Amino acid sequence: MLTELIEALQILAKYDNPLYPTCCEHDELYVLVDANKVSKKDKQKLDKLGFFENDNGQFSSFRYGST
Repeated sequence: MLTELIEALQILAKYDNPLYPTCCEHDELYVLVDANKVSKKDKQKLDKLGFFENDNGQFSSFRYGST
């Protein structure tokens, strides 16, 4: 599971490297990368890794959130 998280973060890091890249709230991990910058192919990979485009135009995952 950790290797999948690392793979997803490496994909997202290609598109942006914000000062505060992540936050976690209510068991949801947010990655603050603009989804409009991410290719369709990478979005498909991210989906398989448990990340989806959220309502804020960034990425979220319930797979890697707090427990």
